[in-house]
Amino acid sequence: MSAVDRGIRILVAVAVIALYNGNIISGTTAVVLVTISIISIVTGIYNFCPVYRLFGISTYKTQKQ
Repeated sequence: MSAVDRGIRILVAVAVIALYNGNIISGTTAVVLVTISIISIVTGIYNFCPVYRLFGISTYKTQKQ
């Protein structure tokens, strides 16, 4: 997972959690979004996404030597 991918995941997740804490979003949709946000934060911190691995996706760019 690239640094940009990690940053976007964490930034969006924190924004969703802030919206939830500010009572801007609520209900079932909010619970689902917060759950996805928590998962995104964890995958961003650990630099591993099981869904990417399942589908063979990689956003990490290797350096050419």
